[in-house]
Amino acid sequence: MSDDRHNDPTRAQFEAFKDLDRDQPIEMLNLVAFNDLANYPGDHELARDGLTGAEAYKLYGKQSEPVLLKVGGQVIWRGQFQTTLIGPADEAWDAVFIARYPTAHAFLAMVTDPDYQRAVVHRQAAVRTSRLIRCAPTGSGATFG
Repeated sequence: MSDDRHNDPTRAQFEAFKDLDRDQPIEMLNLVAFNDLANYPGDHELARDGLTGAEAYKLYGKQSEPVLLKVGGQVIWRGQFQTTLIGPADEAWDAVFIARYPTAHAFLAMVTDPDYQRAVVHRQAAVRTSRLIRCAPTGSGATFG
């Protein structure tokens, strides 16, 4: 499962995710940087098409969206990366969004769904590096506390 590009979770990360409460809503912060050119496996039908990482990620979104909706998930916020104020200066993100799932069970159902498994090849080809951070929703307010 491990990948130096941070494209997939390590076994330890996946086990830590599964060890948390699965019956509560979760929000997943997604930070994604694309490859200039999509990096499909050599035998994939799109390997020689010269798609950009952004184009491959759009295919992933189009094909995975029905599964996201089927499990009750939705993208609740999307933004355009501008600059990092605190953090590594060499990290820039092409896609920044938060997806909400009714439970962690729903997220796990999505990533194990056969239609999602067929779509994820586009994500793997598209992504140079990423961060996927599980959060527990706590609401919003006027202050940080």
